[in-house]
Amino acid sequence: MGHKVVVFDISVIRALWETRVRKHKARQKKEEERLEKSALEKIKEEWNFVAECRRKGIPQAEYCKNGFIDTSVRLLERIEKNTLTRQSLLSKDSSKRSSRFVFELSGDHWKELPDSLKEQTHLREWHISNTLIQIIPTYIELFQAMRVLDLPKNQISHLPAEIGCLKNLRELNVSFNHLKSIPPELGDCENLERLDCSGNLELTELPFELSNLKQVTFVDISANKFPSVPICVLRMSNLQWLDISNNNLNDLPQDIDRLEELQSFLLYKNRLTYLPHSMLNLKKLTLLVVSGDHLVELPTALCDSSTPLKFVSLMDNPIDNTQCQDGDEIMESEQDRRHFDKEFMKAYIEDLKERESVPSYTTKVSFSLQL
Repeated sequence: MGHKVVVFDISVIRALWETRVRKHKARQKKEEERLEKSALEKIKEEWNFVAECRRKGIPQAEYCKNGFIDTSVRLLERIEKNTLTRQSLLSKDSSKRSSRFVFELSGDHWKELPDSLKEQTHLREWHISNTLIQIIPTYIELFQAMRVLDLPKNQISHLPAEIGCLKNLRELNVSFNHLKSIPPELGDCENLERLDCSGNLELTELPFELSNLKQVTFVDISANKFPSVPICVLRMSNLQWLDISNNNLNDLPQDIDRLEELQSFLLYKNRLTYLPHSMLNLKKLTLLVVSGDHLVELPTALCDSSTPLKFVSLMDNPIDNTQCQDGDEIMESEQDRRHFDKEFMKAYIEDLKERESVPSYTTKVSFSLQL
């Protein structure tokens, strides 16, 4: 017996497919309405906005009141304009700084300092960045008028002990280099006011001799491997800003309240499970940023709306933050990722200063998103 063939009238077949098409369009419309109301589309739009900003090298410094990036209007053109304005101002400021007392050097074609530099001992400021320089020479001790030593994003592996001879030094920035230790002689720079050792990744301690730095108001040791707050930092009686985020802290010392002048305390991306009650004794503290994923105990008064303190508990984004190579795109280095993280948080904190209040928690953008 052969195969049975069923023949339909063409109008019946057409009516069947028209019915299916109507049902399919109805389902599509319903799905579109669901997505419009869903937070997923908002998150997707925000990630696309972050990717676009990142490709153009623009920080995401504009936020809605709830802490998310404002993508309801396209801000990129305005931000680009502001960025160009700031760059123009920085250029003008740079030209003013380019006096006979300021030395500036930048570019990866530099692997060592020029020999002529040792003859310019009258210099008061060094601004050296984005070079392949690995060594700061010992003749730095000759620069007795030095006030600013700005050395970010180089390949510096150690600082010479002679740096302690710079008695007039006010600012030292050695962020995002390859330092594994800080010379104890730095404690002799008794007029130092700002110390930035962030982003070296391998720093685990600061020498006790830095306790002598009583004029320091700003310390940034984020993006390293500190297991605890260095003892010398607790003895910096005038400290106002402390950033020890992105380290290996499991707890805070009970005598953290020794820092009576502390105003801003950044602790996010550590392993803290609780905050000590002594934090309440920091009467001048106005900004506290922590990662809330592991916190199980904290003084409730820290979140009291009647206090001037802005308490921000960051929740890590659950999206996988591994980054792979995509075509010719090279995987970013750990230092680059930490630097982007830091710049993003800097923009966020600047935004916080303009707010009257902050959300009880903020979903932090994952900075290693595969773009």
